[in-house]
Amino acid sequence: MVFRPGARLNPRQVLDRRGMGGAGGLAVGGGGIGIVILVVYLLLGGDPGAVGGLTGDPGAVSGPGSTELAEECRTGEDANQRQDCRIVGFVNSIQDYWTDAFAQSGESYQAAETVLFDGSVQTACGAATSAVGPFYCPLDQRIYLDLGFFADLQSRFGAQGGPLAEGYVVAHEYGHHVQNLFGILDGGQRTEGAEGTAVRTELMADCFAGVWANHAEGTGFLRPLTRDDIAQSLDAAAAVGDDRIQERIQGRVTPESWTHGSSEQRQQWFLVGYEGGRVADCDTFRTDG
Repeated sequence: MVFRPGARLNPRQVLDRRGMGGAGGLAVGGGGIGIVILVVYLLLGGDPGAVGGLTGDPGAVSGPGSTELAEECRTGEDANQRQDCRIVGFVNSIQDYWTDAFAQSGESYQAAETVLFDGSVQTACGAATSAVGPFYCPLDQRIYLDLGFFADLQSRFGAQGGPLAEGYVVAHEYGHHVQNLFGILDGGQRTEGAEGTAVRTELMADCFAGVWANHAEGTGFLRPLTRDDIAQSLDAAAAVGDDRIQERIQGRVTPESWTHGSSEQRQQWFLVGYEGGRVADCDTFRTDG
């Protein structure tokens, strides 16, 4: 069990759009975790210039409330039994941490909703399919997640899986939301390559995920994390490294096209955040790490 059985969940932070569709069959390659900025998908190991024709009405995610989540995802015990409730629990814990962290700095954290979808979804950044993988859209400040990604993480990317692999992915996407609140995503076009701004942005989000993991128990939602839990997070981080994905897909590694960093870098920066527990340690733009 990862979650405290008696912890009270807040499913209102998650919108359930599964079964609603909305992207009209748009085919998008990728399958990583990252950011969608404007209508350009910056994908793991992919070519942003190869994705075109993205259309969408800002704020297009709409529909009835997440009734089932509200009824079924109430406690930490529910999170230990159901994957969608587990995502609710992770979202609650992550946002609880960032709310406190911002408050300690005299700032106010602006909460972000997570949208669960399957197949396709409309966002303020355009239409997306599940092939994109989990992503953050700065224009509507929402995280988008198809739960099928976690099965792909194991079958396609060779990860071991586990609850904290899921927690790492969710925390990484909320790391992008925090970057957006800090103004870090306003720096213009992201450059590719092992030393590019895209990689440094993604590694910072990995570090922020590690910071949350350090403080996860203190949010009251999770039990103390074990070595196995952290191993699950590190394994997931390695599985979505640019070098690992490129080797699997194209049989060779091309660092000049990296957008997220190598497996080693992703693990390293998660550990920087986890071991120190300090946001200030995550400035990937001022270090050669």
